[in-house]
Amino acid sequence: MRDRPNFLVRYRNLLTTGSTVAMGLVLAFGFVAGIVFWGGFNTVLETTNTEAFCISCHSMKDNVYEEYKTSIHYSNRSGVRATCSDCHVPHEWTDKIIRKVEAAKDVWGTLIGRIDTPEKFEAYRLTMAKREWARFRANDSLACRNCHDQGYFNFAQQDHRSAYMHEHMLKQGGFTCIDCHKGIAHNLPETEGLEALTPVELVTEAEDRRSGGNVRSWRSDK
Repeated sequence: MRDRPNFLVRYRNLLTTGSTVAMGLVLAFGFVAGIVFWGGFNTVLETTNTEAFCISCHSMKDNVYEEYKTSIHYSNRSGVRATCSDCHVPHEWTDKIIRKVEAAKDVWGTLIGRIDTPEKFEAYRLTMAKREWARFRANDSLACRNCHDQGYFNFAQQDHRSAYMHEHMLKQGGFTCIDCHKGIAHNLPETEGLEALTPVELVTEAEDRRSGGNVRSWRSDK
């Protein structure tokens, strides 16, 4: 008894029996394959956005994650948390893919052991922090504004300095959220002049920029 032809042989035979049948089979196969590919791709993409994935390497779990656990973004009275991807991965599809591609160098850094010890991590902390500060400034702290909507701030419940910064400065430009809120989730790197980064200096800088005068900048990430 002759063996039955395998799937590929039968599929080829069907494709050669007639153009209508062949086209239908090609379209059906492509449709199913597309669904499988998209589902798998999206699943992997979303998995890389989870907190569990982010702390799966010990350099993240033993360093920044421990710092993050002491922050208001991890635990607060309302129980609303901001996880790693909320701050470090854009929400829009195109920007998200670009960010994932950029993050490939972080994977490479992990593979070659660039920050695999606390000492190495601290030595590289300022470089990583400046990179994130620059990214936040470039997109006007979009990750912050995805959750914090200035239009719904209750300025009456803020102290005078905070209300001034939020109500006037953000509307008129000059600086953005990250300028005041560096270190909101992770320890600040040790660098000269960082202790001078206070709202008072930022108010001065914003007023200088608005007036067009000489800018008295205290930012350490210029």
